[in-house]
Amino acid sequence: MKKLLSLSTKAPEKFEKEKIKKLIPELSEQISDYQKILYAQSKYSLLVILQGLDASGKDGLINTVFHGVNPLGCNVKAFKAPTKEELSYDFLWRVHKAVPPKGQISIFNRSHYEDVLVPTVEGWINKTELKNRFEHINNFEKLLQDNGTVILKFYLHVSKKEQKKRLKERKTNPKKFWKHNDGDWETAKKFDRYMEAYEEVFKQCKAPEWNIIPSDQNWYKEYLVAKKIKETLKEMKLEYPGLEE
Repeated sequence: MKKLLSLSTKAPEKFEKEKIKKLIPELSEQISDYQKILYAQSKYSLLVILQGLDASGKDGLINTVFHGVNPLGCNVKAFKAPTKEELSYDFLWRVHKAVPPKGQISIFNRSHYEDVLVPTVEGWINKTELKNRFEHINNFEKLLQDNGTVILKFYLHVSKKEQKKRLKERKTNPKKFWKHNDGDWETAKKFDRYMEAYEEVFKQCKAPEWNIIPSDQNWYKEYLVAKKIKETLKEMKLEYPGLEE
């Protein structure tokens, strides 16, 4: 695949912002409708993995795309730095506990991929350990698929310029003060190293395929993700169960 830095982070000029924005609520409503059938049928589950740098817009995307989904059938899990207890187990222990049971949708705000990305960038892991983790991730995702879980993986691709702009806004906009973290600025300095780490992830863990989403414009990002989720649910051929005989 092409280098991440060579890929656009913006919508093509032919897309009109206001027209696209009007489509997002419609897609969200369709996702909600499909989720009701998924929940009733209780045969499959959907795991949505959102990866991206700080300020790539993961939280806002979840709020916009899934706001109409019944909470009974949907769960959001945000993965932060592992706790002391989590570190005492294998790196997938905390992740496996959060995967969706049949009939449910789970959204991962960051995921098990942080356990290869961060150690790679920070130099905490050697090549053998990294290779083993990639292998474990591939086997783990295959296990989920074999059990009826459809996996959608999204990388929210934001530019260095846009990331810096959004991080600055967290220091000037009172409604976003709560998001400010000095550590994010230190991580932002490693932008290029994270691009390289992500490229290796895409190479080593390419099934299910990654969806690389241009994310400098929230409306375009939310549209693409919502559209892909709706299309995936439609392809699952969900149906309400009949009466038991």
